[in-house]
Amino acid sequence: MRQPGPPTGVLRGHGEEAEVERFVVGTGTVGANASGVRPRSAREVVAVPGLRLWAAGYGREETVVSGAPGVDGQLVTAGNCLATIAERRDALRAAAEGEAEGVRRLPGSFLALVNTRSGLWVLGDRAGVVPVYWVRHDEGIWWSTSAAVLAALVRTAPDPAVLLAELTVTGVDVQGKGSRFEGVRRVPPGCVLVLEGDGSGAAAIPVRDGSRYSAAEGARRLREALTLAVERRVERAGPISADLSGGVDSGSVVALAARTGPILAATYTDGHMAESDDVRYARRLAATTDTLTHRIVDGREERAAHFDGLRDPGALPMTDTPALTLALLAIKDAQMAPAVAHGSGHHLTGRGGDNVLGAAPGHLVDLVLAGRRGEAVRRAARYARARNAAVLPVWRRLHRTTRTRYPVALEQLATALAAPVSPVRPGTDAAANLAWCATTAPAAWLTGNGRRAVAEVVAARAAVADPGAGPGEVQDRLALEFMATSHAAFDLVGRERWGLAIHAPFLDTPVVDACMAIASHDRVHPDVYKPLARAALHGLVPEWLLHRRTKTDFSAGLHDGLARNEPVLRRILVSSQLAGAGLIDPRPALAALAAAAAGAPASLGALHALIVTEVWLTQLATRNRATWWENAPRRSPA
Repeated sequence: MRQPGPPTGVLRGHGEEAEVERFVVGTGTVGANASGVRPRSAREVVAVPGLRLWAAGYGREETVVSGAPGVDGQLVTAGNCLATIAERRDALRAAAEGEAEGVRRLPGSFLALVNTRSGLWVLGDRAGVVPVYWVRHDEGIWWSTSAAVLAALVRTAPDPAVLLAELTVTGVDVQGKGSRFEGVRRVPPGCVLVLEGDGSGAAAIPVRDGSRYSAAEGARRLREALTLAVERRVERAGPISADLSGGVDSGSVVALAARTGPILAATYTDGHMAESDDVRYARRLAATTDTLTHRIVDGREERAAHFDGLRDPGALPMTDTPALTLALLAIKDAQMAPAVAHGSGHHLTGRGGDNVLGAAPGHLVDLVLAGRRGEAVRRAARYARARNAAVLPVWRRLHRTTRTRYPVALEQLATALAAPVSPVRPGTDAAANLAWCATTAPAAWLTGNGRRAVAEVVAARAAVADPGAGPGEVQDRLALEFMATSHAAFDLVGRERWGLAIHAPFLDTPVVDACMAIASHDRVHPDVYKPLARAALHGLVPEWLLHRRTKTDFSAGLHDGLARNEPVLRRILVSSQLAGAGLIDPRPALAALAAAAAGAPASLGALHALIVTEVWLTQLATRNRATWWENAPRRSPA
């Protein structure tokens, strides 16, 4: 059955956007939930002894409570759950017998709550698009999809050490079981939050099944999972739109969607991308697809640039995490305009395709650890030559990383960061990409206090790191979680600014499971671009699209945007809260900004991340407990 869009929010003219608070929060507090607070402007979804659940910014069709014959309990989902009634009942029956995997594997990307004789469980998705956080408060456990909402509940602040570590190191699970807020705990993606019977305690327990597939079996499962993820979205939506960059990822999603129903696809270009292959491939797909309506958006006509619109952080959409999308709002406004004019409430993207169809450079180390040293050495040589790098340093790094366990590598990084004058240099060359972990360019901007703060975070992760992990596995997981977090923020911005729910079928749990169950070194091949996509989507997506090898470079546009908005960006960095806390030195960051604005080589990604982090901290400073919470009558035990 088709559902009209937009699902949440009201689209308004620029400068008067309707703010969309979107989160789920619940509690299993002792005393039949006698707590005296409730989330402000939220709708209560469940209210039974020992359990209360609210949702804000979710349409009624997005929060579903269901049961199953013969089962004493219920399954609640919030978000893009694509499961049928029969699939939900089967998952609930399995959960009643103590098996959480059936619920976790339901199609879509959503929060799930299971309340049966086996206990009370809260699950997010595998990638981390829908996270789960929790705190102890008022003699019980509160959980939410928003860390900021729980931080406001317990009156705690952002954790500057975690924010710094996210900016300055790679290969480190910076949050671990913590979060970006002090005192707020995170349930790592792939785990379930299990609450004690009296609601006084909780634990995050892994529920991944540990399956391993051959490349052929993984491709078969990917074909089924991705097709279902796209088809059910198209079937259940009203007018629907999509990104179409002309690349393998977005092109595959659009091609699958067009097999199910009509769709509008938009391709963005500008003066720098006009000579790329994007428009050519997008036009070719549109010309061969009867159900596809194609729109080309030229940023030159809109005069859109990166970093436009950051002058007033208070007027920007508020997200739960620092959102890279905020630096692209003018470009995204232009890109989404055809979807808004089309009346679309749902917008498909290929986000996450690079993560699940490819693999990080560490897969070469995983290949050695799998006993295929000769093949790893040959691939490493080709990897170096493709990047115009010397082969010998790559081989040396491959050997060194293979002989080092993950906890040891983290300890070494922490020691280097904590040194009075840190000898750590950013890992930017081809060889450094094979390391377990490294610093990034902003590490050079840290003060002594900043280095020690990051060193403590890294050392804490070293104490609990898995000594049996492989670098490719670690890098792939962290990159996937980064993309999922970025997409969640983009979705929230889309709902608030354009009235569009932004979808990423590649990040659905069954899709991620199918791909990540294939060993990292078997998902890629040195001579074939995204071989997994070719194997999985043969016959569903045009072969010429699956064989595209080119990739568009967006750095020129970043330089232009930095130059155009340098005064505003300079003010953001001069008033940096991280600098005010004595954790970073703004002078090298300002020098990098000036260099980038002049068109010189600079750490564009680092500047982008630091700027949106400072914008986010400024936005949070305007929020307090009353933003999200209000007093409510205390309830007597039932």
